[in-house]
Amino acid sequence: MTERSALHPGSAAPDGKRVDELLARLSLDERIALLHQFAPAVPRLDLAAFRTGQEALHGVAWMGEATVFPQAVGLGATWNDELLHRIGTAVSAEARAMRRRDDRVGLNVWAPVVNLLRNPLWGRNEEGYAEDPHLTAAIATAYTRGLRGDHPEYWRTAPVLKHWLAHNNETDRDTSNASVRPRVLHEYDLRAFKRPVEAGAVAGVMPAYNLVNGRPNHVSPYLREQLRTWTDQDLLVCSDAGAPSNLVDSEHCFATHEEAVAAALRAGVDSFTDHGTDSSTIVGRLRRAYDQGLISEADIDAAVRRQLEVRARLGEFADADPFDQDQDRDRDFDTDAHRALAQEAAEQAIVLLKNDGLLPLAEHTRIAVVGLLADECLTDWYSGTLIRRSTPLDGLRERFGAERVTYAEGVDRVRLRCAEGWVCVPEVRDEQAPKASGAALDPALIAGRTDLPPLHVSPSADEATELALVDWGSGVCTLRAPDGRYLSVADDGYVRASAERPGGWVVQETYTLEPHGNGHLLRHAGTGRYVSVAADGLKVADQGTVFEVDVVERGADAVARAAADADVVLVFAGNDPHINGRETEDRTTLELPPQQEELWRTARAANPRTALALVSSYPYAVPDADTELPALLWTAHGGQSAGRALARVLAGDVSPAGRLPQTWYAADTDLPGLLDYDIIGSRQTYLYFEGTPLYPFGHGLSYARFTYDALFVSCPDDLTVEVTFTVTNTGSRTAGEVPQLYLRAVDAAVPRPRRQLVGYRRLTLGAGASERVTFRVPVAEFGHWDVARGRWSVAEGAYELLVGASSADIRLAETLRMDGDAPTPRPALTEGLAAATHDEQHGDIEIVDRTKTHGDAVTGTGELRYRDCDFGTEGVSTVRLDVAGEGIVDLADGPRVEVPATGGPYDYVTVDAPFAATGVRDLRVRLGGGVRLARINFAERGTGA
Repeated sequence: MTERSALHPGSAAPDGKRVDELLARLSLDERIALLHQFAPAVPRLDLAAFRTGQEALHGVAWMGEATVFPQAVGLGATWNDELLHRIGTAVSAEARAMRRRDDRVGLNVWAPVVNLLRNPLWGRNEEGYAEDPHLTAAIATAYTRGLRGDHPEYWRTAPVLKHWLAHNNETDRDTSNASVRPRVLHEYDLRAFKRPVEAGAVAGVMPAYNLVNGRPNHVSPYLREQLRTWTDQDLLVCSDAGAPSNLVDSEHCFATHEEAVAAALRAGVDSFTDHGTDSSTIVGRLRRAYDQGLISEADIDAAVRRQLEVRARLGEFADADPFDQDQDRDRDFDTDAHRALAQEAAEQAIVLLKNDGLLPLAEHTRIAVVGLLADECLTDWYSGTLIRRSTPLDGLRERFGAERVTYAEGVDRVRLRCAEGWVCVPEVRDEQAPKASGAALDPALIAGRTDLPPLHVSPSADEATELALVDWGSGVCTLRAPDGRYLSVADDGYVRASAERPGGWVVQETYTLEPHGNGHLLRHAGTGRYVSVAADGLKVADQGTVFEVDVVERGADAVARAAADADVVLVFAGNDPHINGRETEDRTTLELPPQQEELWRTARAANPRTALALVSSYPYAVPDADTELPALLWTAHGGQSAGRALARVLAGDVSPAGRLPQTWYAADTDLPGLLDYDIIGSRQTYLYFEGTPLYPFGHGLSYARFTYDALFVSCPDDLTVEVTFTVTNTGSRTAGEVPQLYLRAVDAAVPRPRRQLVGYRRLTLGAGASERVTFRVPVAEFGHWDVARGRWSVAEGAYELLVGASSADIRLAETLRMDGDAPTPRPALTEGLAAATHDEQHGDIEIVDRTKTHGDAVTGTGELRYRDCDFGTEGVSTVRLDVAGEGIVDLADGPRVEVPATGGPYDYVTVDAPFAATGVRDLRVRLGGGVRLARINFAERGTGA
């Protein structure tokens, strides 16, 4: 390619033309190189290097100090779109300010996560907003609008939604298949993505690791068939880290990496995140894919154009930085406004679950603050580095005075003894003390410290170190030295007191105590090896040393003493976001860890005026606490201002008005399997759950009382239903309330949600004040996905409009009759049946890919039901099955078809069998033996086979 003159940032070409010119001037190899996450600079064209991907889930992450807002699930609990818009604006402003100091900070932000919180055992529950698609989509739209900014032409940051699609499990996350029926796909999972995209504030999406309907999300046809049809704007699709390689290495979907990257590129992936900063492997695969004719220049150009257009929107090709309007380069970083916003968000995220009059606390109350989370301000994997922190203990001492607040952490204080002696933690000089890890593009790359001396043993009990033993549940514990350092294992295998907090991609600070003889083996969770005493210190090895655990003080005893001397006890319990429920690790139970369960029971026994404050990334099943304690509240990890916010709510300075963004179940038995994505068939989430939850979706109490009245429903046009009512604060203090509007189809022909959120608003009302609230509901919200016709349908009939303070606390109701689609039978005779469009399924049924690029099939052992199939007045005489694999297809009241091996899962044949049916009736089809069924067609009687 001949050398051309460079394009300079100051040239007169508009941004769109600049993209065209760049694309024309870039050589083929230069264009292919741009397809990796770390796109290199092209100096001859004055094109700078560019990186996709800057984490910004609840503040700028991984790049050092930044304002840290509450976890995403906590932001979901605010039910406040306007607040989320302001937070998005603050995060994008900080990203720009941080980038001016450090060009490693990216502007293509990978946030927010809009995966629905279908199952609360999902390890990444903290990253999502809600179990409901309407709430998730509304909050995500507000946050992305803030991230985008309000400049008429340029974007402050370019947000990418995660993780496309139907992704709610860490267990086998790169090989598991989410079987998603068409109704669940269109009514649930897609809706969370669609509204933010249609709003025009989203630059793209990131596909998830898992498979959906048998096909990896990174080669999903839904990227083209759904996502790219929702907007005229080109969207940038960024792969998840390592996912392109997974297509071959773990998923075995393609024989070669060249085929894999080609399939991903053709499906719509534009930027390949793989092999870290080393682009050579991916670039080489893409080049070979081109040389082998697997991809064309047009495929490459389409992806490169999408990347360049995002860079243009960010102002890279503008004459000057459109967001650098004055010379104060730090003006948008850690401002007073951002600090106040972080506190406001933390306050609004607090949910009062129960209150029998214990709260708010009187001004001169003597408070015992106890529990493992009482003096913690914890961050998660996608947090920035805290500039400042406020723990509950800090906040309560500040608010009530240190002299009125006593503290007991409630950990067991232990010493470890073995045959060789007592375990000792060496003293550390000040210059050796743990230091903050600082910024890293990938914190998983931060290695453990090896500059400190390892633990050793001493024959003298007087030299033994007293360690804090914390049981985090599921047998996982941490050990902490008296100076706060956690026992950790570095790459050299030695055990040192070196970590400020548990953390890292593989946590090196957790252990399990395995009974062995008269003592325990101490198994290091990160390596799977056992702590062993060696001549030069403690280290991990295949064979472990047996330790006796000498309990110096039980944590429950300290809690009992503190509780007995107080007017009120506040027990702070919950999780560490890096342990038992995080990326790569799902939870196994909803139960509170036994040690924390013991602490609240101990506190209550010593003092009945005990409240439980749960600080966690996810719901717990705490039915006994709900029965026995006078007050409970929940907040997600609330960021830098969590403690002060909790103190202000507990004191009544702020009335709580957070609402649960997901159902809190009473027991593990309320949940289906983690890999069951059929929310309709298995009755999941508040939409379909038929049991009694511990706390329902949308629940949250206040220190004030509110009444609802004067409901009025109208239809101002054919496309909108308007619902208006009045909310009045009948209490004696200013307080927040979140009126919610739900919809229910009455006597629906197909299973519909028990109630479905279609509107909400967060209000603040003074004592005695009223506000008239109006929701405008699009008629389309009354609809569902018609599987027989493959389209959205609003069925004629009656619908209830339900207004209330939660999904279970309905205050007003009105029934509305809609003129919609009349029920009609499936045209089974004329159009046949796509196997995956069944109305019901029973047994172990799974939707899989018909081919590697398009179409669905059904496999497994169980029954499919297709309702109201029209076989015509003359009837049918033959059924034609499009099948692959080997097994049985058994039609009720019809033939039992044995399908011989066809050669492979994608080698389809058509098998005919006699089958008689007339008129309109249900069709039941049973599968077995591993056969894949793609279509069912019929031949009319008298036409022949």
